[in-house]
Amino acid sequence: MPAPGPPRDPAAPAGDLAVVRGVRSGKLGGMNTKRPRSTNDPNRGRRRVEPDRRSFVLRYLVVPLLCGGVWLVGSPLPAGVGLPGGDGVPFGERVSGGCSAGEVAQDPDVTERPWTQRAAGSLRFATFNMALERSAEGVLTTELRSGESVQAKRLAEIIQRVRPDVLLLNEIDRDAAGENLELFQRLYLQVSQNGQPPIEYEHRVFPASNTGVPSGLDLNANGKLGEADDAFGYGKFPGQYAFAIVSRWPIERGEVRTFQQFLWRDLPGAQWPVDPQTQVPYYSDAIREIFRLSSKNHVIVPIQTPQGLVHFLAAHPTPPVFDGPEDRNGRRNHDEIKLLAALLDPEQSRDFVDDQGRRGGLPAGSRFVVAGDLNADPVDGDSTDRPMEQLLQHPEIQAQPIPSSAGGAVASQVQGRVNLQHRGDPAHDTADFNDQSVGNLRVDYVLPSKQFRVTAAGVFWPHPSLPESELVTASDHRLVWVDLVWIDLQD
Repeated sequence: MPAPGPPRDPAAPAGDLAVVRGVRSGKLGGMNTKRPRSTNDPNRGRRRVEPDRRSFVLRYLVVPLLCGGVWLVGSPLPAGVGLPGGDGVPFGERVSGGCSAGEVAQDPDVTERPWTQRAAGSLRFATFNMALERSAEGVLTTELRSGESVQAKRLAEIIQRVRPDVLLLNEIDRDAAGENLELFQRLYLQVSQNGQPPIEYEHRVFPASNTGVPSGLDLNANGKLGEADDAFGYGKFPGQYAFAIVSRWPIERGEVRTFQQFLWRDLPGAQWPVDPQTQVPYYSDAIREIFRLSSKNHVIVPIQTPQGLVHFLAAHPTPPVFDGPEDRNGRRNHDEIKLLAALLDPEQSRDFVDDQGRRGGLPAGSRFVVAGDLNADPVDGDSTDRPMEQLLQHPEIQAQPIPSSAGGAVASQVQGRVNLQHRGDPAHDTADFNDQSVGNLRVDYVLPSKQFRVTAAGVFWPHPSLPESELVTASDHRLVWVDLVWIDLQD
């Protein structure tokens, strides 16, 4: 989730935090009870992603002490959960003073690797918030140039294991020359990680982002100008928390459409924030005249797959937090998702104009896939007015089956706390957030149109008894994929 609206993806005023959710407000299930926040720093409260034993333990908080199955909290030990290896001891090997994962009952339903199975001729689309962003311009470039970034290696290994054909990469800092994406491809994806076969994405789009782009106005109303919260999308420098689309198949580059400059005021029925006490608009007329809706960008990428043209719609709405009672980020998140839904409807989008000057959304009958970290859970978390219903209940979208994982279900049990109050199925969670304030949520989506048949769908969150489960410490989000088979429009 990153910046605020511009908060770290939170769009604090402008919101662009695409990876956080560490410190949440009090909103639950669409009910807005958020408390004011004094800062929009998207990293505030964010779960650490360093791939070491301590971070694993922190993520799971409670670990089994005995093979007999006693937790620190006194609850029964979940079947299939063993002690993590530490200090170089991998899963399945004995840990001094405890039991090994190999000694714990192994359920084939939870230890299988569904990402390794794929129907012949299927198309695999995916989204992955990599949390590959840094606090200052140029820092990520220097790190990636070394070829030794531990986080980048782990992220690349996840991608090499799942091997999507088309992939949206959320939260990778965009430099003016686009070097960060090229470095990640050449020095990490195209290099075998831990024995996995390299993977190359010849076709790539790295669109500009509103994050860190100065608005020239005081968007967060604190009397100061030029802060990260005053950018069109929260960011300390232009391109922070940006996203990229990579593909094994050709992209029709001349037909790529972006809506970076689309104004919030041009969205019919826009939910502008207001002071709940006075009902006075939070933003001045001057701000409303120039305020861009997308905290990063909304992009339509036409891709020529082996079976035909597919429109890939990508976005990364601001997190619905890091604001105050006016709910400026929650409302912006809602409307960023609304823009995605509207682009699927020729009638609703007929007056929309993209950055290239072209009018309208997708043509009627288009095959499409909507993807992104949308920073909104269908039933839990801090969203405003259940924004995901705009997509999950859209007549052109195929919302079932829901991608799931064995690791997400176990993590919810082991971490407990807020997770135990959630209504959604934890197997559908795609992000591992602060267990004391937010809990794990489903915020990352790959949603195909109904002209496909879904043959498989999953979340790369391996059961903790599998060695590759340690890879997930590379980000607080999980890669989500869907396998699709082309069907006739008449079917």
